[in-house]
Amino acid sequence: MSSHVLAILEAQWKCTWHLLARPSGGRVLAGALWMFWYGLWAFLGVAAGLFTGMASRQDLESMLPAILMGACLFWQLAPILTTDAGASLNVRKILLYPIPDGELFVVELLLRLSAALEMLLVLAGTGIGLALNPAVPRWLPAPALLIFVTFNLFLSAGLRSLLERLLAIRRVRELVVLFMVTCGALPQLLGSSERGRALRRLVVRRQSVLLPWTAAARLALGNQIVLALAILCAATAAAYAFSRLQFRRSLRFDVVAARSAGSAGSARFTGRLYAWPAALFRDPLAALVEKELRTMARSPRFRVVFLMGFSFGAIIWWPLMHGGHSVPGGLSYPVVVSGYAMILLAEVAFWNQFGFDRSAAQLYFSAPPPFSLVLRAKNLAGMAFVVLEIALILLVCALLRVPLPLASIVQAILVTLVFALYFLSVGNLSSVYQPRPVNPEHSYGRSSAGRFQLYMLLLFPVVVAPVALAYLAAWYFQSRALFYEILAIDALAGVACYSFATRAAVAAAEARKEEFLTALGQSAGPFVTQ
Repeated sequence: MSSHVLAILEAQWKCTWHLLARPSGGRVLAGALWMFWYGLWAFLGVAAGLFTGMASRQDLESMLPAILMGACLFWQLAPILTTDAGASLNVRKILLYPIPDGELFVVELLLRLSAALEMLLVLAGTGIGLALNPAVPRWLPAPALLIFVTFNLFLSAGLRSLLERLLAIRRVRELVVLFMVTCGALPQLLGSSERGRALRRLVVRRQSVLLPWTAAARLALGNQIVLALAILCAATAAAYAFSRLQFRRSLRFDVVAARSAGSAGSARFTGRLYAWPAALFRDPLAALVEKELRTMARSPRFRVVFLMGFSFGAIIWWPLMHGGHSVPGGLSYPVVVSGYAMILLAEVAFWNQFGFDRSAAQLYFSAPPPFSLVLRAKNLAGMAFVVLEIALILLVCALLRVPLPLASIVQAILVTLVFALYFLSVGNLSSVYQPRPVNPEHSYGRSSAGRFQLYMLLLFPVVVAPVALAYLAAWYFQSRALFYEILAIDALAGVACYSFATRAAVAAAEARKEEFLTALGQSAGPFVTQ
């Protein structure tokens, strides 16, 4: 490994350690949750090892290809669908240094492992179980799974580079997102129908050796060794060529040209579309709301999450809700999809509201409008997108011919708005206490600090508890009127929480102005944590 590669990896390690080693009460919590998450995957790896270690050869021949197929699909699709793609090179920063493209590609591959630790644990357990199984040749599982891991690593690097370029092109990124979420939800849709279940059984039982996961399984079991090895090596070589080609194109890709402005007609249309705040509010509030609407709508990061809310959310929850029918307590399909979309939107619209402003946030402390007015404008813009998301979800439900009684529509609107009150309350505080600069041009990545995400994992049950209590009471007492009464109380409590949290956030912003602006003014280094 060259000195350039070691230097870059050392810089990444020091940056990561600096963030983890800062004095903070959240280090213990972060460490505990990190251990819980990877401990869960380690447990799944142990379970896979126990199965492969004790299963008969006949069971392994039928199930091992399915296990490897699931690992491959999770490895390739999970970072895309969760928009959490691990660490990666910030190409525009790193090209300033005289480092050969081949060494940069090696660093990119090593960093890509940050998005694959879960599957590495599962595959490691699978390999150990196969090696200990007396029905399997001991010397074959390790090389077979090693080649399979290499294939997935090359493929994931190539797909990420390709998608980053596609998502940078105007009028193309939305189609790409819809295609990705449809492909990601296709297995769930197939599993919910009789034809889909028959196809799934066929895939599990009769997988062709031409598929890389089937070839890896047969090689590990000692079946058709020469043919399986040839196919797996050919697939790995093709994935390597694909990833090198895509990485080379990404290095030469002109992001600014791809994101050039659209036509004049389009500009006039969007200008009228964003003019509605002036009809409802006076300046400077109207101007601030319009500015926030334009900023979020032009951000690839926000657009990706917004599209996933009413597209992927509607698809992924369809089988669970049995085609849109209500479940006990009146929790209908539109309510579930709206709640899921709200959680996605909260990441980019509420929890880190000043992230897209970055160092420009200093204007809020020098311009005449008070900081409280700025925060109010951001909240109004976020709520506008929440309302638009609900409308699109209901439109999708109508297109899917989901039963939409008036009660379901009213519940979807009221429940989501109540959720929004509590998310705004938490988000106003987190935006001041945990600000994090976010590049709006990145289609992937977290918009809120990782430590705050850990806090939200614990706070989320508290946030959803009021609405959950309303549904629980409606189910237990079989009273829809009681549901709306408790929901009204939840709304009043949410207004009180929002008022208190907003005043506290404004006071904290004035008291912590230097820390707030310093955090938002930090420049990105040669890495992107996604």
